[in-house]
Amino acid sequence: MNIPAKYNAQTVEAKWYKYWMEHNYFHSEPDQREPYTIVIPPPNVTGVLHMGHMLNNTIQDVLIRRKRMQGFNACWVPGTDHASIATEAKVVAKLKEEGIQKSDLSREEFIEHAWEWTHKHGGLILEQLKKLGASCDWERTKFTMDEDLNQSVNKIFKDLHKKGLIYKGYRMVNWDPEAKTTLSDEEVIYIEKPGKLYYVNYAIEGTEELIQIATTRPETILGDTAICIHPEDQRFTHLKGKKAIVPIVGRTIPIIEDDYVDVEFGTGSLKITPAHDPNDKIIGEKHQLEVIDIFNDDATLNANGLHYEGKDRFLVRKQIVKELEEKGFLVKTEDYMHKVGTSERTKAVIEPKISEQWFLKMEDLVKPAIDAVLKNGDVQLVPDKFINTYRHWMENIRDWNISRQLYWGHRIPAYYFGNGTNDYVVADSKEEALNLAKIKAGNESLVMSDIRQDEDTLDTWFSSWLWPMSVFNGINDPDNEDFKYYYPTNDLVTAPDILFFWVARMIIAGYEFADKRPFEHVYLTGIVRDQQRRKMSKSLGNSPDPIDLMDSYGADGVRAGILMSSAAGNDLLFDENLMLQGRNFANKIWNGFRLVKGWEVSENAVQPESSKMAIEWYKAKFQKTLAFIDEQFDQYRLSDALTAIYKLVWDDFSSWYLEMVKPEFGKPIDPITLKATVDLFEDNIKILHPFMPFITEEIWQYFKDRSEKEALVISAYPAQEKYDNLILDEFETIKEIISAVRNIRKQKNISFKESLELFVLKKDEVNADFYTLIKKMCNVSKVEETPKKIEKALTFRVGSNEFFIPFDLQIDVEAETIKLNEELAYHKGFLASVQKKLSNERFVNNAPEQVIANERKKEADALAKIAMVEKSLASL
Repeated sequence: MNIPAKYNAQTVEAKWYKYWMEHNYFHSEPDQREPYTIVIPPPNVTGVLHMGHMLNNTIQDVLIRRKRMQGFNACWVPGTDHASIATEAKVVAKLKEEGIQKSDLSREEFIEHAWEWTHKHGGLILEQLKKLGASCDWERTKFTMDEDLNQSVNKIFKDLHKKGLIYKGYRMVNWDPEAKTTLSDEEVIYIEKPGKLYYVNYAIEGTEELIQIATTRPETILGDTAICIHPEDQRFTHLKGKKAIVPIVGRTIPIIEDDYVDVEFGTGSLKITPAHDPNDKIIGEKHQLEVIDIFNDDATLNANGLHYEGKDRFLVRKQIVKELEEKGFLVKTEDYMHKVGTSERTKAVIEPKISEQWFLKMEDLVKPAIDAVLKNGDVQLVPDKFINTYRHWMENIRDWNISRQLYWGHRIPAYYFGNGTNDYVVADSKEEALNLAKIKAGNESLVMSDIRQDEDTLDTWFSSWLWPMSVFNGINDPDNEDFKYYYPTNDLVTAPDILFFWVARMIIAGYEFADKRPFEHVYLTGIVRDQQRRKMSKSLGNSPDPIDLMDSYGADGVRAGILMSSAAGNDLLFDENLMLQGRNFANKIWNGFRLVKGWEVSENAVQPESSKMAIEWYKAKFQKTLAFIDEQFDQYRLSDALTAIYKLVWDDFSSWYLEMVKPEFGKPIDPITLKATVDLFEDNIKILHPFMPFITEEIWQYFKDRSEKEALVISAYPAQEKYDNLILDEFETIKEIISAVRNIRKQKNISFKESLELFVLKKDEVNADFYTLIKKMCNVSKVEETPKKIEKALTFRVGSNEFFIPFDLQIDVEAETIKLNEELAYHKGFLASVQKKLSNERFVNNAPEQVIANERKKEADALAKIAMVEKSLASL
């Protein structure tokens, strides 16, 4: 068997992913086994892999691979989201490059371009996930615009509308002037920015008096319809019932009274612009004020903007300030820090806008979802620090604006047949709508040309909130076998920034439409940040290309590196050195494998006692680590689980076990030890496989010829067994002894080829069964107990036992004295720090009993070592 000297990640990864796909290991069908189901958070269809995807999907793959090996019917459903705003923006930009404006196209023509773009660029991210090793059931890949998912969306819209939960209304909405659509409150990010506070005088009609207001948005003066004062503010009592004149416009507006006004803020009087401020709208409705909208959909000014018509709002702001100043209206300007609402997607500054939109009543819908997380624990958030965030959002929920002024997406299935407010029906098709319209209107003469569908599409989240159900066709056919078997799903792995956008809404939908939770656990990963704790993004240029990383370090190396730096639910500070550590780990495993495969075996060779002890110890060590790993998985502490495997394989197996069983140079190994070593190696790669699937499958297949039914990807995960804790404790003492002998060889420059003798003056028990290991690992000819100290010997102490290595050599007294004094100073310093802690009454009274006991043991050990060094100094 020709085993390459170096591990080639690129070749191996391509080979085994192809093999797994060819043998359909990732596909799941309902059977008698217990299902374990994950649905992927669908990335944008035209998106590319970024570091957040890497973290999120690596975690999902680790979970699904482990469950597959544990005998569950593991099903990981992949898919993509149509991402209305993001995709439409890309299509508009592409058309613009070709000299085509969206306004030049019909809806149908634009949709054709959108589908063309989606087919050309969509799905790339799923191919990139394959390079990562994602073991999704690719036969089940879904897209939120698939026909069956579109039917699900329409069915749910109809259901909610029939229940009276969906309604149309004129509301103040968040308007994105770049995307030209409304946004939900959750899609608006408030960023603190420096601005200006402009103080402006308004003349009082028929007098020489002035009233002063302060505003951050002087361009909206053109839409003012009132000045508001507090009814108890004595400064303005004389102005009650009078009128003011809007600067520049010359429009006369009433001075109204409302206790909404904060008399302490600004000038104590407010300009009221009901069309462009949510609070002003409330006041305007209360006082029946005129509403004057000054903006077009792209945030340029309309005809109400007078001579500023057609100009951008921010340009107008500069120009109107200049005009106000020139005409004597502007009193002063102050610097002002304030929070500005911006679109999460386009980064455009949001305009409050009164618009007729579709809304979903949320007050009653959220109740089961609140109970599921906050009361009965049906759905558990991990880590639970996010529960309060969930509580705040859900207990302060507002009706959901579900309509968007876009072409790309699920078109609202409402059809109009007249001009009245209620002259519409909700239907699956225009044909059905015509029949329903005839009934509703009581007009049999209606024809197809009288029917027109609503131009708006549904918010992207209105389809993705159905994802765990719709991917199994659970909305259209709730009695189908897949839905009954795989739903509810088990785990959802996602980022905390979409806890409300997506997670909470899926929980709401699960209880409303299936009367079941959509998943049991929600593992909220941290956010990948750079070393300056900034969120990684293209605009900052601080996000490496995951594909480049995998090309450099291998998918296994990147998977291991990113997980070792990601504590459960905490943000991950990306460090490329961790990818290097992951690659080095793969190389370490490969070199260990080549070592074992390189041993010659002789059927006549007898198993040494040292190998028997090593095997017994490592089996116990493996089982203890396995129990710890399983505990970490239960708590979604995958980083801690991987770190434990890393230490087990690197330290315990490679650095200790293999050294203990390795045959002497030029000699064969016995068959019993070799078989045990291969078995233990295979157990190692089984628990490592979910984290590093490629190199583990490669080694697994190299160990012996295996059929497709024996692939590692579907092999049985090791089961927990009872283990001997005593042998683990005893071996820690033996490790200290071996390390001490090796250290003496190094310090005294004694060749390993030179055999030594070791004597022990025992005060603590040392398991003599391990002496055979000391002999092998240290080239010691004998280990004997002695009743007294041995003169002319090198000494060291482990615990309370003193060890002697008789050795006749010329000692440099001066150098040895310096060395021993340095050692003495270290032990005295350590002792002082321990005693300081023990003399702290607060520490002693509050610390757990075991912690106090550990500190007293440290004190006793330090005193013993000090005494030994002082004796050595005296003997010099």
